[in-house]
Amino acid sequence: MSSTDLVTGLVISGETVTTAETIPVHDPSRPDTVVGRTAAATPEDCERAVAAAQRAFADWAARSAAERAELVLAAFEPLAGSAAARAEILTRENGKTLQESQIDLAVFEGRSRVAAALAADFETLTTLPAPPFATRIHRVPAGVVTVIVPFNWPLAILGASLPYALIAGNTAVVKPPPTAPLAMTQTLQVMAQVLPPGVLNVVTGANDAVQPLLTDPRVQHIVFTGSTAAGRAIMSLASQSLARVTLELGGNDPAILLDDVRLDESTVGALAGAAFMTTGQVCMAVKRVYVPRPRYSELVDAVGAALDGQRVGNGLDSRTTMGPLNTARQRDIIQEMLDQARAKGAEVREYGSADQAAVAAGGHFLRPALVLDPAGDLRVVTEEQFGPALPILAYDDLDSLVDRLNTEWSGLCSSVWSPDLDRATAVAGRLRTGTTWINQANASACDDRAPFGGFRQSGVGREMGPEGLLEFTETHVVTAPA
Repeated sequence: MSSTDLVTGLVISGETVTTAETIPVHDPSRPDTVVGRTAAATPEDCERAVAAAQRAFADWAARSAAERAELVLAAFEPLAGSAAARAEILTRENGKTLQESQIDLAVFEGRSRVAAALAADFETLTTLPAPPFATRIHRVPAGVVTVIVPFNWPLAILGASLPYALIAGNTAVVKPPPTAPLAMTQTLQVMAQVLPPGVLNVVTGANDAVQPLLTDPRVQHIVFTGSTAAGRAIMSLASQSLARVTLELGGNDPAILLDDVRLDESTVGALAGAAFMTTGQVCMAVKRVYVPRPRYSELVDAVGAALDGQRVGNGLDSRTTMGPLNTARQRDIIQEMLDQARAKGAEVREYGSADQAAVAAGGHFLRPALVLDPAGDLRVVTEEQFGPALPILAYDDLDSLVDRLNTEWSGLCSSVWSPDLDRATAVAGRLRTGTTWINQANASACDDRAPFGGFRQSGVGREMGPEGLLEFTETHVVTAPA
């Protein structure tokens, strides 16, 4: 299938629905190349998708959690033969390496299997001892759920919420990312045909057109993963109907190196990988590194050496280790941060090599960069970069550093690095972030059995783990005389 032939539709009540208008999806490695086109929903399309989910809700909620889990896993069976083709499409629309796209698809299924394994022990009824009353506390499905996912790891991120929502008894409308909707829509279209009609629906289109997915009073819960600013906008729209929200938002995640850290190849490789995975476009990536001042130069030299082998280029090229930024705008934001750092006297060192043919094609490429000991008020320090720029900062007092980090806007993830696990664990316990890793970080270190989410402006609610199922339920209390 050529780029011009690939057109994805909406999925409503198990059927593929075409639209009068479509939206081109461009290759970030070659922005003039159209990978395919995706349906442009109207507000009326969105209302039909919500209506389909509402119609399907009662029958789906009436099934047991175990039966729902079995059906969700069965929906993956017809996808096995198309995994390679869908991974290639994901790389072409997203920009990341083919290996990362393959992992993305696999994590979606893996997280769904973790969610399904929780179904057998999913307790939906608690009985309080009588007297004075005979009281039963039921956990019931919320209803129609809207799920909105970002471009960077779209299917893996969907796996943190969609299977939990479905297994808890809800029906769903999924909104794929506008810059990378194709592989996700293809995947969910197949799954929707296996599930009962209306249980899983997919809507693509411009933000204004799909606003009913956020404001329709039949939508009871909204899940969004993205920036903190966008999360505020989602919460504002959800307030119109008082829909519940789960928001997994931005993170300016610090890595704290203790003074006994071993800067060997394994540790430095893990640290660099945690910062630059997917060209730095991961919410839980290391965004800043804090190192004791006496170890500063040693760390910079070691991380620089690890980055020297990076090759920036087209994600389908087997020699590429780092693809382009997904959009020109995001590339420009990173460049603005680096330019400000240079203008304010910070040293910026770029590493690795770039495929010149790819660069000549106008892709959204940046080489990985370290920003050395920048002032604490620079954007590259205070904001989430979401790109291949890593500030390294020296510290003199660990306690004051921890106290300061705990008062910042971000509270998604953090990490502590030391061979002394007891000491590292003690420091980790003081950090107020949703997740703190020890001697590792980022998605490869994420335990999918555990809840994930952020403190402060990094989010509301939790995904995955037993809490991930309960997040999609309401509490119904039935009380009678004892």
